[in-house]
Amino acid sequence: MPSRIKRKRIRGWRKGSAVIVDRTSRYGNPFRIIDDLIVQAPTGEPWNGRQWTCSTIEDARERAAGLYDDWLDGERPDAHIVGGRVYDRRRVLAGLPGLRGRDLACTCPLPAPGRPDRCHAAVLLGLANSTREA
Repeated sequence: MPSRIKRKRIRGWRKGSAVIVDRTSRYGNPFRIIDDLIVQAPTGEPWNGRQWTCSTIEDARERAAGLYDDWLDGERPDAHIVGGRVYDRRRVLAGLPGLRGRDLACTCPLPAPGRPDRCHAAVLLGLANSTREA
């Protein structure tokens, strides 16, 4: 069963056969977490940089992953520009077959044993390895 692994940004770290899905890739989440408690939407319509203040970092991660899931499920628009990088839902969905059966690497911390994984990579794992059509 594929899983999410923690990407490390240190010299010598190797991802093996895992696919990097953080913001440096086409699979990155355009909804950012700021100061551990604030989730910020991309600027532009319909979000205009809206922010949600959460009570814990876990709540912020859950909100950001949920917004990403909703966006992939059709919440408009198709593309967001964040910091000069384009995040395009159509490219993410078109790439899902290439993620099937692969481990995914993201910089988010891994959950404690028995806790839910609140990361957009967990959303991608579910979509790429599900039997439902994306």
